[in-house]
Amino acid sequence: MTWMITGGAGYVGAHVALAMREAGEDVVVLDDLSSGVAGRLPADLPLVRGSYLDREVLRRAFDEHGVTGVVHCAAKKQVGESVEQPVAYYEANVHGLAVLLEEVAKAGIGRFLFSSSAAVYGTPPSDDVITEATPCAPMSPYGETKLAGEWLVRAVGRAHGVATACLRYFNIAGAAEPALADTGVFNIIPLYFDALTRGEGPRIFGDDYPTPDGTCVRDYIHVVDLAQAHLAAARRLSRPGASGDLTVNLGSGTGVSVREMADMIAEVSGHAEPAAAVVERRPGDPARSVASYALAERELGWTPRLDLRAMVSSAWEGWVLQHPHMRAGG
Repeated sequence: MTWMITGGAGYVGAHVALAMREAGEDVVVLDDLSSGVAGRLPADLPLVRGSYLDREVLRRAFDEHGVTGVVHCAAKKQVGESVEQPVAYYEANVHGLAVLLEEVAKAGIGRFLFSSSAAVYGTPPSDDVITEATPCAPMSPYGETKLAGEWLVRAVGRAHGVATACLRYFNIAGAAEPALADTGVFNIIPLYFDALTRGEGPRIFGDDYPTPDGTCVRDYIHVVDLAQAHLAAARRLSRPGASGDLTVNLGSGTGVSVREMADMIAEVSGHAEPAAAVVERRPGDPARSVASYALAERELGWTPRLDLRAMVSSAWEGWVLQHPHMRAGG
């Protein structure tokens, strides 16, 4: 069996590809390298340079590498950008997925694993942990495309006998090694690293929420744990007689406030944190968003193992690799 990882040269995709390969799975990566980095992958790991929207590229890759399962990590992923460019997000995340699934079905590929997102939930209706039964009400085009993607994956699975799974990521952080770290400055940890590098304090969007310290609380999962969940899901889909329609949350089950995150970053980096700038709340930000991973534990035998310090420490090592002058605290 050979698994194709779309977006496998990206931050998440590379971790998934390497985890699956290290576990003995045959892997080929498909990536157009628009945001992925070929250097994240070993030279002997097959890399097909192309887009999952290109039918000819898909057909050749499926045939040449004997692909029997697909892990679809490629997507456009920035919530704010999706508000400004909804057509581009629907084109990449929904139309592109439709192209990929159609070719998967035509090729008789029997397993499909979809990278979804906690953005499908929008603002949870209560402060309870979010389960897979929590109503989905996405608040951005990005979240909408992920929810529509889940619907499409399940529909194709039922129609064509493809075993499917949808994995709803919460906030991803950390790195297996410095060279695999997230190079984008979009999520809270690299955003805070970037502020430190520029000698500025972090921005806190609202400090008057009904939480212990007034700042938003979020669930963070180490990317290494996330990759192991993909491996577990892929192996579940590979069992004889495996059926589809599995949808699970991937989070740590632990809430971390924005201020707690800022304190941890200052402690790990050794850089005194300049005073944080409290600015207005962002529209739609829930006070608390924390996952229940009980279903993933039951269905996949998976539990997260790495804590917040491991996430921040490994992410910092990756940041320092790109910004060597930040090595010494100050």
